Amino acid sequence: MSKITTELLLERAVPRSTRLRKIETLNLSKLQLKTGDLDPRLFSRLRHLQKLDLSDNLLDKFPNSLTLPDLRVLNCNNNKLEDVTALKQFPLLEELTYENNVYLTLNDDYKVMFLLENLRLLNGKDITKLANHVRRVNSRKLTSKVTAHWEKFFRDQLPEKYTTEQVKSIKEKFLKSVQTNVVYGPSSLSEFTRWRVKMIAEEFLSYSLGLELNSDTEPEEKMDENEEESTESPREAAEDVAQVVYIYDPLVTVTPSKRKRNHSKSGAGNKRSKSQANTEEEAVVKPLHFLQCHSKGNSHEDFKTQLWSCVFEPVIDSGARKDPIVSCSKTVATCGGESVCLIDCETGTVLKKYKVATEEFFSVAWTTLTMVISDSRKKAHNILAAAGRRGIVKLIHVAADFCYGEIKAHKKPIATVCFSPTQETHLFTASYDKRIALWDIGIPDCDYNFKASQLLVLEAVSIPLRIALVPTCPEQYLLAGCEGGCFAWNIKLDKGQKSRPFEAIFQFPDDESMTTSHRVDGLAFLNDDVVVSKSSKPGCIYLWSWSRSFDAKGKGCQRTMSAVILAELEWSTTDMSYLTLSTCPAKDYVFCGDEKGSVWMYNLSNYTTAWSSPKGKRSERRISPTQILKWPELRLNGEQLPEILVNNVVSDPAFSYLVVLTSVNITAIWKKS
Repeated sequence: MSKITTELLLERAVPRSTRLRKIETLNLSKLQLKTGDLDPRLFSRLRHLQKLDLSDNLLDKFPNSLTLPDLRVLNCNNNKLEDVTALKQFPLLEELTYENNVYLTLNDDYKVMFLLENLRLLNGKDITKLANHVRRVNSRKLTSKVTAHWEKFFRDQLPEKYTTEQVKSIKEKFLKSVQTNVVYGPSSLSEFTRWRVKMIAEEFLSYSLGLELNSDTEPEEKMDENEEESTESPREAAEDVAQVVYIYDPLVTVTPSKRKRNHSKSGAGNKRSKSQANTEEEAVVKPLHFLQCHSKGNSHEDFKTQLWSCVFEPVIDSGARKDPIVSCSKTVATCGGESVCLIDCETGTVLKKYKVATEEFFSVAWTTLTMVISDSRKKAHNILAAAGRRGIVKLIHVAADFCYGEIKAHKKPIATVCFSPTQETHLFTASYDKRIALWDIGIPDCDYNFKASQLLVLEAVSIPLRIALVPTCPEQYLLAGCEGGCFAWNIKLDKGQKSRPFEAIFQFPDDESMTTSHRVDGLAFLNDDVVVSKSSKPGCIYLWSWSRSFDAKGKGCQRTMSAVILAELEWSTTDMSYLTLSTCPAKDYVFCGDEKGSVWMYNLSNYTTAWSSPKGKRSERRISPTQILKWPELRLNGEQLPEILVNNVVSDPAFSYLVVLTSVNITAIWKKS
């Protein structure tokens, strides 16, 4: 609940007031306020506010729509501000102070001087002359340099009659080149200069040459080095999201046919007998948002883009590697098609959107790096890795809205990626080239220079689809579900061998015998020992013990080991592949979607204690789901959506939200109440 209420605003007004619209001076200092406490709906009623004191709080940024049209004086001293660009929403601001915000630099001073044309005093100093120089002389010099760069290097590349693809290619090359090569002023202002150069270059392309920056024309799918990358603002991203109306009734299911897969078998597997019922209490989970934010070319008619991967952003201040329950925010990264989106699960807002026109993203993963930002100061930042069909890993500094680099990891598509929980720069990439590579992505400096290096290559005999580091020894063993079975590798870096074969392949029951030959398209750890895997065997998900299955003392490679099965989970009888599963270890939950849009949920808290004992017995009967979330009836412009396949379903560590990714370009967000 927000700390700010109508009563508080009236009480803190100077002098006290009886009406919000009459308040002209407001003191909100020393209230331990965070950004989320500044409710735009409440602040929009302060139409005549002229002076606002927010000093001595915990603000890291300003919301984009506080709507204070008459604000003249703002005090933000002693906060945790990281960015000042949102202050442009206060165009009449004359006096601004933000001293003792350790993450703000001289570059931010120049940004506010440019953005706020009426600003006279900054941190108590008269900046009128300097601000005029920044807005006029500096801008004129940079505009001249940007224009000259275009004339010298790019004008002749644009033919008289050009296609959309040619425009996008030249625009991308120009924006990259101009930010790298146009230099002006001291090096201490290089961040501000790059920021202004990009702004000027975009305006130049849009207005001077008539090259629009946001074309909805779909680009050709071709694999080249000149893909278009773009990062959209929250407002731009929101405009790309179709509003899908849902009616919460069970959807009549139909046979899936969109993928090149075998059709579903009889749906009788969805029925449960009373003797098989899982008696755990059902969670109350309600549909919250249904978003269409990964459309190709931003088309609201796109119901073909497949969504594949999602992961919740870690909260930097919570000690993410120590307490998983508090290690994630309400923000989730999703990927599919040409784009990666960051979504606020509570509001359904698409916060940011990153697109590469020639890419199809299959996987995303987060890590937190401690970077040197300026003046040798260090700060932790979340970095998002995204990879897919082109075999390239994109590294995105989310807070800066900037893709600062890429790693050409494989020559074939990357199926999945994951970071080490103990080594924040270590990234595993699993590819269709039948290799899993371990990379050290390095730490970028203040100019985003970085050096990536390959540390290890794990040779697989078939395509790796899912990978998981063993929780009790994440620096020694990696487990992978592949097209041809389930494998384990020794990944310890003190061994001399850089390219390694698998150490073990696991056997699983197959009717009356054991087999290693089966597709494993779902793999995750439920706790430190229990592995959950889904194979091509219809209607079944296995739970098995890592410690009792893997013989760490044995010698040699490529050994065959029998998985010690603890239980089987009843699931759909479909033989469709690539409908993956996930776990919520803190709550003992397993989730898996099916071919009819439903989410199967298993609360296993009654079983985990017994399984943890050295001689824990196998559960005799298949464990049925605690509950099945049926896909609600969705309509867009009055039309019912086509058949739904659930490709992936992921909860945050506390199981507050459930994010469902589908085959029809719909991201569904459910909330546990």
